[in-house]
Amino acid sequence: MTWSRWRAHFDANAHRPLPPVTPPVLDDARRLALARSLARFQLGESGEGRIAHDIDRATFEGIDDDYRAALKRFVAEEGRHARLLGEMVAALGGTLEARHWSQRLFTHARRLFGIRFKLLVLQAAEVVALAFYGALARALPASNLRWALEAICDDERQHLAFHRDFFRGQPAGVQGVLGVVWWPLVTVAVGLTLLDHREVLRVFSVSPRQVWALAWAHLVAPQGHALEATPR
Repeated sequence: MTWSRWRAHFDANAHRPLPPVTPPVLDDARRLALARSLARFQLGESGEGRIAHDIDRATFEGIDDDYRAALKRFVAEEGRHARLLGEMVAALGGTLEARHWSQRLFTHARRLFGIRFKLLVLQAAEVVALAFYGALARALPASNLRWALEAICDDERQHLAFHRDFFRGQPAGVQGVLGVVWWPLVTVAVGLTLLDHREVLRVFSVSPRQVWALAWAHLVAPQGHALEATPR
């Protein structure tokens, strides 16, 4: 794997201005539920900086200076998402959260078994984000806020491909162990997020089945999707 392509991809994205996030007209129940949900996602998007420091000490297969640089730029791009989500919350009249049990759970999970497991948890988070941002965007009327959520989904598809490229380059034994963990990890992550965001899904008439379908779409054919999404 030549990581310079991913480094160039993230470099090209680095200076994009934030898009406008003007929300559509919503009743109070939907507006406040959406603001609370996005505030929780904003907290999660803000919490990935530690791995940018950890990767400098990693020396295992698949790691080089271009990968380290690309991973740091990926973390910076997630920080951009956090800023964008923060603007969405403010535009909806909501309040950002300083802590939440779901964010703490993901943080603890990332720290359990080393860098590869941290990256696997981040990959699961990409699947969750794609499913939920995608479901919410589909439920919203046409608006700048909807299009901004769709733009985040575009980035998250690239992030998912970036992580998949990393795991494809790992030794077969490592892939086997992480593959055993992967399905339970994603299942628990999506299930807990469904529980945590049940209010916004209810008021926007989004069924858990729709969210699972979107998550499944990013799980059943990872090889082809990642190859198509990889920068050339």
